[in-house]
Amino acid sequence: MSTGGQMIRVGVIEDHPLYRAAVARVLSEAEDIELAPVADSVPAFAAAREPAGCVVVLDLKLRGVTDSAAVQKVVGMGHKVLVVSAHAGQEEVLGAISAGARGYLSKDADGADILRAVREIAAGSTYVSPALASFLLNSTRGAKSILSERERQVLSLVAAGERDADIAEAMSISVRTVRSYLERIRDKTGRRRRPDLTRFAIEEGIT
Repeated sequence: MSTGGQMIRVGVIEDHPLYRAAVARVLSEAEDIELAPVADSVPAFAAAREPAGCVVVLDLKLRGVTDSAAVQKVVGMGHKVLVVSAHAGQEEVLGAISAGARGYLSKDADGADILRAVREIAAGSTYVSPALASFLLNSTRGAKSILSERERQVLSLVAAGERDADIAEAMSISVRTVRSYLERIRDKTGRRRRPDLTRFAIEEGIT
């Protein structure tokens, strides 16, 4: 199967050498897939300057740029992300999807599952393995549910325009703790700038 007769360009970002080689082999043996850069980190993949539009099989737990920030970075390059991770809990799945991933598989997936997901995503669809789909179905506000109560409180104060010092005073915590909460919120949501966090809070009803 191919997308309109076109070969599907697929890259891989995975820091485990054996798994990286195995995924690259599965992809390269498929008749409708052309292997794009294979790298052990997001910066290494970025350095290859792959033109926008390929599907990228991405592990979440990488050195350097990791988790939702890794998804956001690769999506920002113009690629469609399929996360394949050994970490497949509700928080990881919802965080990756909210950061822009088009699909999510656990590393229990076999080669056929990866190829099926890649083809669906290349064709413009999304793909989440049935075992993980319940996380999305059970969460009407998936991204909101991955934040703790304290993180939602911090985010609501950010959306209200409060500075870090004001948030610390309002919550009776230190500025350092506020910034720690903010970093976790950024990692979970994939939003880095304060205006983007404010927009996210409004979209998710965290105000």
